Amino acid sequence: MRTDAGKATSMKKNNFVINALLYALLTAGGLVIMIPFVWMLSTSLKIPSQVFAWPIEWIPNPIKFSNYAEALSMRPFGLYYYNTFLITGLAVVGQVFSSSIVGYSLARLRWRGSNVVFALIMSTLMLPEIVRMIPTFVIFSKIGWVNTFIPLILPHFFAGAFNVFLFRQFFRNLPKDLDESATVDGASLFGIYWRIILPQSKPVIGIVAINTFRYSWNDFLHPLIYLNDTKLWTITLGLRAFQQEFNVDWNLLMAASATSMIPIIVLFIIAQKYFIQGIVFTGVKG
Repeated sequence: MRTDAGKATSMKKNNFVINALLYALLTAGGLVIMIPFVWMLSTSLKIPSQVFAWPIEWIPNPIKFSNYAEALSMRPFGLYYYNTFLITGLAVVGQVFSSSIVGYSLARLRWRGSNVVFALIMSTLMLPEIVRMIPTFVIFSKIGWVNTFIPLILPHFFAGAFNVFLFRQFFRNLPKDLDESATVDGASLFGIYWRIILPQSKPVIGIVAINTFRYSWNDFLHPLIYLNDTKLWTITLGLRAFQQEFNVDWNLLMAASATSMIPIIVLFIIAQKYFIQGIVFTGVKG
């Protein structure tokens, strides 16, 4: 009995040590990841001569909050925010709707060749985006959609392969009885999807919405290619305008960059529960 008690005590001590080491490593890793973010905030409050001072002055002296007002007034950032919110909002709606309805078809409906279609969709993940970029630009150019928001929004209404995978995995774990009961009550296939399946899919909708919002909000390359008129610029192009030919106003650039992160941070805080649930439900269950 004493031997068993001693072994149990020893195991508890070992688990405590292991857990302590893991927490220490995770904390250290988190602090390292936060360094660029802290440097950005610190730089946004400095005067130009302090930006690259060595050793680094993490706490600016003096603290210049006016950098934010100056940065946002140098360019029409209100318009840039509006353009970015419009593009990003429609991108989220398009991606959630298109990916969920394709995932619903592959997971809940029985039709010949569905597994082959799913394999083909997944194979597109191996195709680099840069390969599709030039043909896509040529198509949009021939149609006359260059210098409009359409090339930045329309592709999101065609389901993304990884998002289809997430929806399919989640839908496969929902009870089949739901479909059968709704069919008996006279619901159509789309009615089952819209009224029964989709309302129960908040976790996976959350993770797809957050990922799409983050991708579209931070996208620089596609707006750079398609938007020539400065009135159509997004936040990322507005930030690029701080880089002049011979110098960069780093303190103002960091101030504007800090404000551009606010929507993503707020969205994650609001939807983090669904984000975590989506990862668990789509990654752990079969």
